[in-house]
Amino acid sequence: MELRRVNPQPPPADAESASVTPQGLREHYESGATVTELVAASGLSYGTVLNRLREADTVMRTSWQTRRMRDGQARRNLAAHLRRLYEQEGATLTELAAAGSVTRRAARRLLIEAGGTPRTTQQTLRIRSAANAARRKRLAASLRARYEADASVPELARECSYSVATVYRLLHQAGTPMRPQHNHGTARAPKKQS
Repeated sequence: MELRRVNPQPPPADAESASVTPQGLREHYESGATVTELVAASGLSYGTVLNRLREADTVMRTSWQTRRMRDGQARRNLAAHLRRLYEQEGATLTELAAAGSVTRRAARRLLIEAGGTPRTTQQTLRIRSAANAARRKRLAASLRARYEADASVPELARECSYSVATVYRLLHQAGTPMRPQHNHGTARAPKKQS
């Protein structure tokens, strides 16, 4: 019976190859490569790469230091992307930091580098409020069109996951002429005359 390995290991890297010696790894690392990139290029394990870097007395960087020393174009691209998010979508500095995998302070610095101007909290709230109002207006117009095409308010509420009252409010905001309401409850007995 023949045994096959499900996940074969890559062939071991030549220990004498200049690129996998402690000094060779250090040179690549100091030129801007990350540990993960060295692992992929050398075929060595992550731990082995780290041990060889330590053996060569390599001063290790933080991820931010690595990004900073990388190509300036990548930094400019990130700064431009963060500025677009900030100015066109009303993102906050906290959201920029998350999008760029940087700190709030670094996101602010990148925004300024790209020519952006940081806003006050009030300015951000106004931008977001205006965006929400525009989105709500589009939703109201869409609901009006569907209502005028004979959809009922309860149907619209179910489809949009809104309450019936919210759908009525949106239809009213869109200036929708409402159909007469029907009594869907139990029939009432006629009043007896005395």
